[in-house]
Amino acid sequence: MRIVRVREFGAPQVMRIEETDAPRPAAGQVAVDVKVAGATYAETIVRSGRYPLPLPYDPGIEVGGRVTEVGPGVDPSLLGARVVATTLGNTGGYAEVAVAEAGNVFAVPDGLTLDRAVPVFQAGAVAVGVLAAMRVRAGESVLVTAAAGRIGSVLVQLAKRLGAEPVIGGVGGPGKLAAAAGFGADVTVDYGDPGWVEAVRDATGGRGADVAVDAIGGDVGAQALAAAANGGRLGIYGFASGAWTPLDAIEIVRRGLSVVGPLGIAFAKPLDEQRADAERALAAAVAGDLTTRVHAVYPLEDAVLAHLDLESRRTVGAVLLAV
Repeated sequence: MRIVRVREFGAPQVMRIEETDAPRPAAGQVAVDVKVAGATYAETIVRSGRYPLPLPYDPGIEVGGRVTEVGPGVDPSLLGARVVATTLGNTGGYAEVAVAEAGNVFAVPDGLTLDRAVPVFQAGAVAVGVLAAMRVRAGESVLVTAAAGRIGSVLVQLAKRLGAEPVIGGVGGPGKLAAAAGFGADVTVDYGDPGWVEAVRDATGGRGADVAVDAIGGDVGAQALAAAANGGRLGIYGFASGAWTPLDAIEIVRRGLSVVGPLGIAFAKPLDEQRADAERALAAAVAGDLTTRVHAVYPLEDAVLAHLDLESRRTVGAVLLAV
């Protein structure tokens, strides 16, 4: 079978198609005939060597397709089922066949295509977990950075459903402002604009955001901290800029801020609760309560182009590979 493999860290071009034997599922696992794989920004960080895994490394965390084989101890009724899944060890999804633990496999509801299910099931579960960890309440103002991205766009929609007001979508570049508004942001700001922190304060009556959730880190993360209200909460769940948000303990104490690692809290939840979050996201997508946008779909052979897109910050919504 074909698989994308990384034998050295570096630019997207280090990813190359290789031929290998298809993996077989062990006890408690299934094999999925992959039709759609998600390409995520997190995978560009690993591939570049900023968060290295042992080499050779096979990228690919999220896949959609049909179960073609089940290992010992797995319900045989899964055979032939149309599913989305997170891959074993969060690797090996850019391939014709991928293996997943049965507990990380989710049936795709009727009426939902794989190219809509792959972008929403894990991003939705993460977004649900992040907002729960941040204890977002109706009437609170919420700032979401990367609001036009795969997870950020879901955070905006779910914050609205929780009754947050206003929901402020921060994006990198004026071309993404309309996308963030389309996902439901009441106010949109471009963090390339030096006045964006003041714009957040203006939108919240001078107070600042009660809750700010940031996946960018670096200067943007520091500005998101500045845009949070005194006594507010900052959730840090990524560092897409390549640098974590710098934190000043004196400022945090003086302003009465709470700084939270919501992703770690979400992943520490019992597995049945994490499964329920993903299933709720899939159900919401079927019902039309949660929308996804696909920026581009590339053939497996063009995985390099998918990573170039992600690193250019041009993307709105998800980037997928068709296998």
